[in-house]
Amino acid sequence: MINLSHVSKEYKLSGESFFALRDVSFEIKEKELLAILGPSGSGKSTVMHIIGLLDNPTEGTVKINGKDVSKYTDNELSLARNETIGFVFQQFNLINKLTILENILLPTIYTRHKLTFDPKTRAMELIAKFGLLGKERSFPNKISGGQQQRVAIARALIMNPKLVLADEPTGNLDTKTGNAILDLLEKLNKEDGVTVVIITHEPDVANRCKRKLYIRDGKLYTKSDYTV
Repeated sequence: MINLSHVSKEYKLSGESFFALRDVSFEIKEKELLAILGPSGSGKSTVMHIIGLLDNPTEGTVKINGKDVSKYTDNELSLARNETIGFVFQQFNLINKLTILENILLPTIYTRHKLTFDPKTRAMELIAKFGLLGKERSFPNKISGGQQQRVAIARALIMNPKLVLADEPTGNLDTKTGNAILDLLEKLNKEDGVTVVIITHEPDVANRCKRKLYIRDGKLYTKSDYTV
């Protein structure tokens, strides 16, 4: 599905350069439940940005379904982000001036392609599926953190993406609510066949995934004896 080959990312600050990633190679397979585990500053967010087509590597190749994304036009990149990848963030990133329903519908407004489904019908199906019925006209600051994260996941799924990238999805939640969110992501992977990648610094969260990759100081590890 997605393949990173010898990817490095270099940043320059105040005339000095440093590498957030160094020679990273791995594959994300279709319908996989994968964790990328590492401490703060390890490079895991940079990996997520590159997988999610939000940033470009300094070196190396990123391919989606065998196609080098460096060959994509700006329109193709925007389309891939909007229709292939769904994002779930620790901070939820909901817009408080919009209702729950309006937040979920946002990706359908930005797409440049004609939709093959009715957006409101799809949104209401997700609202029902995630136990949010009756909240569609509420605003994000009027519902709980767990409910806000469910809204964020619904928004990520509105375009029927093949891949969901979840960046610290339980970071702002208590343990019980966080486990419920992980249950939901597991269910999406198992029952709906959505590829899910969870970026986290928490080993307990990573252990919920079928495969784990470990990152530290911009380098990738696959050995189970890695410690954060």
